[in-house]
Amino acid sequence: MIRQIMALIVKEMLAVLRDAKSRMVLIGPPLIQLLVFGYAATFDLNHVPVAIYDQDPSQASRELVAQFLGAPTFRLVAMLRSPSRIDELIDSRQVQLVLVIDRRFTRDLLTGPPAPLQAIVDGRNSNTALLIEGYANTILNDFSLSWSAAHGRPAPPAVLDMRARFNPTLRSRWFIVPGIVALLTQVVTLLVVGLSVAREREAGTFDQLLVTPMRPIDILLGKGLPGLLIGLFEASVIIAAAVLWFKVPLRGGLLPLYLGLVLFVTAVTGIGLAISALAATQQQALLGAFLFMVPSIILSGFATPIANMPVWVQDLTLINPMRYFLAIVRSVFLEEASVDALAGQYWPMALIAVASLATAGWLFRKRVT
Repeated sequence: MIRQIMALIVKEMLAVLRDAKSRMVLIGPPLIQLLVFGYAATFDLNHVPVAIYDQDPSQASRELVAQFLGAPTFRLVAMLRSPSRIDELIDSRQVQLVLVIDRRFTRDLLTGPPAPLQAIVDGRNSNTALLIEGYANTILNDFSLSWSAAHGRPAPPAVLDMRARFNPTLRSRWFIVPGIVALLTQVVTLLVVGLSVAREREAGTFDQLLVTPMRPIDILLGKGLPGLLIGLFEASVIIAAAVLWFKVPLRGGLLPLYLGLVLFVTAVTGIGLAISALAATQQQALLGAFLFMVPSIILSGFATPIANMPVWVQDLTLINPMRYFLAIVRSVFLEEASVDALAGQYWPMALIAVASLATAGWLFRKRVT
C-alpha cells in the first residue's frame, strides 16, 4: 500500500511540475510577491513632503530647519512667506507637515521660556500622522539638547533615552518580511492542495482513482503530501531570500523554525484537502481557498496586533494556524527563540493540524461513498 501511495505522490508531483503554467505559479508569483511586500509594505516614512513657515529667520531657526531637511524622512516642498497657503497645501495633499516657527523662537531660546513651535500635520491617515509627529519630536529633542550644550544652557530636566531591543534600528522590514514567510507559504500550499482533487474531477480521472484498490485515506495522503512538500520548499526559498536578500537576521536556529513550519504546513494542508473535498470544480476550490485566506491573514496579527481586536475576535483567532506560525517565525528571526520557549505556539497548531486532517478525511469519505 505504501508503494501505491508513493506512486500517487509521484503522479501528483509530475502533474504539477510538468505543466509550465503550474511551475510558473509556484515559483514566479511568490518571489514577485515577496519583493513587492518586502519593499512596499513598510511602516517607515521617507521623503515626507513638508512646508516651512519661518517667522524668525535667524541662525537658530536655520539650524532647526537644516536638521529637519537633513533627515531622510522629510522633503522640502515650499518655504512660506505667509500663513495664507497653509490650508491650501494641506487640503490638496501637497504637504503632510507644515512647520511654523514663531517670531519669538530665538528670543525665547536665549531667555528661557519654552520656544514656540507649531507642527501642522495632515491627519486624514492617523497612523502616518502619528509617525510624522514622532519623527518631528525626535528631531526637536535632538536640536534642544545640542542647543543647550552649545550655549551653556541647562539641559532639559528629563530626557527620553530610547533603546529598542531585538530591532535596534526599528526597521519595519525586519517585522514585515518574516510575516511574509507565513503569508506566502499559506497561499502556495492552500492553492496546490485545494486544487488537487478538483483538478481530477474536472479531468474525469477521479473516478479511475476510486476503482483502484486504494482506500480513501490512501488517496487523501497521496493528494496531501505533494502539497506539503511543495509548501516546505516554497517556505525554504522565501526564508533564504529574507536572510540573503533583505538581510533580516535569523538569530534563532532552524530546528524551532522548521518544527513550526512543518506543523503549519500540515494544518494548512488539512484545510486545503477539506476545501478540495467539498469543491466540484477548480473554480470552486479557488474561491474556497480565498474565502479562507483573507480572514486568516487579517486575524493572524500580520498587520494589526491581535491584542487590539475585540475580545470575541481574539477568541476567533485561536483556531487560525497562521496566528501561531507568525509568532514562531518572528520570534525565531528576531528573538532567537528556542523550541522550549515556543511550546505554547506548537501544541495549538498541532491540534489544528489533527482536526483539519480529520475533517478532510471525513469529508473525503463522505464524498466518495
